[in-house]
Amino acid sequence: IYDYLPEFATGIISTETLGEAFEPEQLFENPDGTEIIFNEDYFGNHRGIHPLAGPFAGKEGKFVTSRQLRDRLYRELLKDVSLRVSDGETTDCFKVAGRGEMHLSILVETMRREGYELSLSTPRVLYKDIDGVKNEPYETVLIDVPEEYMGTVMEKLGSRKGELLEMGRRGSRMELQYLIPSRCLFGYRSEFLTATRGEGILNTVFEGYHPYKGDMPSRTTGSLVASENGETTSYGLFNSQERGQLFVGVQTDVYEGMVVGENPKMGDIEINPCKTKQLTAIRSKGADEKLILTPAKIMSLEEAIEFIADDELIEVTPKSIRLRKTILDTATRKKAQAALVLSGTSLCA
Repeated sequence: IYDYLPEFATGIISTETLGEAFEPEQLFENPDGTEIIFNEDYFGNHRGIHPLAGPFAGKEGKFVTSRQLRDRLYRELLKDVSLRVSDGETTDCFKVAGRGEMHLSILVETMRREGYELSLSTPRVLYKDIDGVKNEPYETVLIDVPEEYMGTVMEKLGSRKGELLEMGRRGSRMELQYLIPSRCLFGYRSEFLTATRGEGILNTVFEGYHPYKGDMPSRTTGSLVASENGETTSYGLFNSQERGQLFVGVQTDVYEGMVVGENPKMGDIEINPCKTKQLTAIRSKGADEKLILTPAKIMSLEEAIEFIADDELIEVTPKSIRLRKTILDTATRKKAQAALVLSGTSLCA
């Protein structure tokens, strides 16, 4: 930006602003006079951002109403030219679109640290209809990995509809360039770090819109869902950890419909992590000390965004990041799922 500033003597600070020194139009021009073009948004929330509405709403944040949330989102537009915010179908729903999952997660994390409570749904790419053909955003992926991990990376990207453009060697490392739909990259970064033992480097650049490349399952695992309200116990967690990886530890408040773990198989399983051992003459409360619990996986905001399914939400507060089902009541949720299976539609369609 210093190319646009007037020449001043060294050590002198000008009191003029850019708006005083130049016409506003000049601030959006390249040095050669051509217009600066900002890339369009291609990523947004499927059902928008809402104020927190779960059983724990209003307990941890300072700003909890839809009016405060709306003011904060629209205020962000004043300094973020690549963000787009619009009102949703209801007064407490706001549609947010940006330049990728990291862009949206940075906004949510900033609001969380400022004291806001909110819930957000699964992000989705924004499709376009060009000449009657459905188009989706694509990204160019630049990868630098050790040679021994190249096969694993290529297999994963191939299964995600990636197209290899270039491949080269630099010493003991391989450089790969792929063209891949943006939606197919969703959730891959954590897999990439695991597959390369943290030694891989992955960068992406928005390339443009191309014809839709077909459906792809977003997740191959299910969720472990709490079946009642209460505080988790070591006895309840010990009996639940055999079902899959847990997200909560001992003495954590949970509620019915809250996602407390990951099921390694497709489908959801209701568990009761609050279950206590019945005290009798034989069993004693001190026997719980012998139970060995697997450490819980504490998910970051980025990991939570990558994990949630279409029928789930993320609750974000200054102190916690929780996952929950859109329909909390177990019986009502099962009826809705059964009805949608018969109709052949998605829960969020």
